Amino acid sequence: MGEKERKLQARPMESTANGAVISMPSAVVAVLVAFSVGAIVGHAIGRSTAAEGEEIALRGGDEPKAQPASQKEGEGEGVTRYRIEVNNQMPQKGPPDALVTIVMWSDFQCPFCKRVEPTLSRILEEYGNRVRIVWRDQPLPFHPMAMPAAEAAREAFAQGGNAKFWKMHELIFEHQQELSRETLDRLAQQVGLDMERYRRAMDNHVHQAAIRADSEAGNKVGANGTPTFFINGRELAGAQPFEEFKRVIDEEINHANRLLRNGVPRSRLYETIVKDGRTEAAPPPEAQRPQPRPQPDPKAIYKVPVGNSPQLGPSDALVTMVIFSDFECPFCARVEGTIKQLREQYGNDLRVVWKNNPLPFHQNAMPAAEAAMEVYAQRGNEAFWKYHDLLFENQRELSRETLERLAQQIPGINMNRFRQALDDHRHRSSIEADQQLARQLGATGTPSFFINGRNLRGAQPIENFKQLIDEVLEQAKERVRNGTPKARLYEEIIANGATQPVMLPPSEPAEDPNANRVFDIPVPANAPVKGLANAPVTIQIFSDYQCPFCARVESTLKELFNRYQGRIRLVWRDYPLPFHTNAMPAAIAAREVYRQKGNDAFWRYHDLLFENQQNLSRETLERLAEQIGGIDMARFRKALDTNAHEPLIKADMDAANRTGVGIGTPTFFINGRLLQGAQPVDAFAAVIDRALAEKK
Repeated sequence: MGEKERKLQARPMESTANGAVISMPSAVVAVLVAFSVGAIVGHAIGRSTAAEGEEIALRGGDEPKAQPASQKEGEGEGVTRYRIEVNNQMPQKGPPDALVTIVMWSDFQCPFCKRVEPTLSRILEEYGNRVRIVWRDQPLPFHPMAMPAAEAAREAFAQGGNAKFWKMHELIFEHQQELSRETLDRLAQQVGLDMERYRRAMDNHVHQAAIRADSEAGNKVGANGTPTFFINGRELAGAQPFEEFKRVIDEEINHANRLLRNGVPRSRLYETIVKDGRTEAAPPPEAQRPQPRPQPDPKAIYKVPVGNSPQLGPSDALVTMVIFSDFECPFCARVEGTIKQLREQYGNDLRVVWKNNPLPFHQNAMPAAEAAMEVYAQRGNEAFWKYHDLLFENQRELSRETLERLAQQIPGINMNRFRQALDDHRHRSSIEADQQLARQLGATGTPSFFINGRNLRGAQPIENFKQLIDEVLEQAKERVRNGTPKARLYEEIIANGATQPVMLPPSEPAEDPNANRVFDIPVPANAPVKGLANAPVTIQIFSDYQCPFCARVESTLKELFNRYQGRIRLVWRDYPLPFHTNAMPAAIAAREVYRQKGNDAFWRYHDLLFENQQNLSRETLERLAEQIGGIDMARFRKALDTNAHEPLIKADMDAANRTGVGIGTPTFFINGRLLQGAQPVDAFAAVIDRALAEKK
């Protein structure tokens, strides 16, 4: 996840553009840093604020992509278009001579691609044969089942053309939350595929080359986020509402009809409309400056009803903290210790209320929330909070089996009722009501807190919580002194609260405090290095083997190493992000290769890991280690089994976190100067040249 995953938009889209995957987003700082070196690329997954540790549902952008200056509202001429190829090897709905062709790049595991499907169905219903929809694949690298799902759909197309492709497509989206090879096989049987031929295609990855070709074609025209649409070549990014599609489609129908009246054959209409279109996305402007954005009003009070939600502390507490959280979110887990400290310090003056906000890209978050609410339904508050603690303790393995095993540890749970509740999704509606409330209040990230109605976002330091709690606590005491009964205190405080985000007018962004800062980060004696020890410039790389942007920047680093021969030294530092489940094992494996065979073997293994980034299973880690030659595989396996190098890896992470910068991957310190994200060569060169000049 890159710069786009660091930011949030109101137009839902998931993205893989250049940038850094945020692990503890101080995104305002991070975005400014990235802009300061002049190369932010993305569909702006930007949020209006981003506190440290806030995990945001990947959604696309606060507004649609800005239309080019050449756009003329209400006309089909003079607009920016792309020449997007369409042929009969691509799945499509609608006639080839339709007035409007919509080419879509999509991902079967992307929740926003699923969300836009009803809109596309409505378009076909309302416009009939005037519109054609063409499917192209863009499986995002952080969706492990997106590529297999695309392969299964492609095989359906190979066997049964458009009819079977769209049937398979529909079933895959219906079962998006449970995509496994077993699920895909079952759906293929439902579609009526030749299962022997299907399994052979899946096992041999027959369609991967075509899917990757689609992906590369999408990247070339800027469709590196999903979903992205080109309507007669005009770009529309994200899960936009029907009205946005309708506006462009209506303009294009008028434009197409004018061309028909002027003698263009209907069979050549699409080809004529896009023939002079761009074939590549325009590069971003250099030294682009972030636009001022509205910011949430920190003094605003929101109306956040408690309802029947689980709570800790008395109902007449002076301070009520409502938390919107997700059992699979690493930042929600991180803030749990802070909440416990606050409960100890404030005692019965503080009530904590739990609201569920399972984010769509956490596959186990919704089942975990359903399980927790069933425990609550059966055994009340005390049992809920005990189960809640167990879920966070087992956050990395929230399978159905784990949910049941943990429930058995709660005294008095009727396991038959528990299993039936999960099977029937008995608590789904109440969880979705919590999610709707969160969206309404602008609390789209987790964790989000409302403290006597005042919003605080992210896994912030305890001092930030205490400052706000102390402020509202004094206000609550004043109300009680003035006659408000404690039993009605919270309801009166929030009675006239806002029900949607309250924003301050935009202001110019403050100058980036890190623009000229030099960070003192010592190079560990045991770090893998490439280059001369006395090189004048040292680049420390904080990276993650499962991060797609870390993989993307590797070619840039190789180019820099060749360009600055003898003058730069690369130092590898591990920063495996918690939501990349294979990143830590891969880091441990690479460290073991380094321990056994040194720098050369480490960097060869490092390259192999990035080449096989899509499948960093234990089996793959061992197979790649055997390719290095001379690795004692018994020692290697023992290192993985015992997490032998985890302390070294966590020391790297701690070193990065001590800088106080919102660390994402990849992050670079070039002679101590910060550069974040998969930036172009010139961005690195500017910092390196400055460092070299300072050495003279």
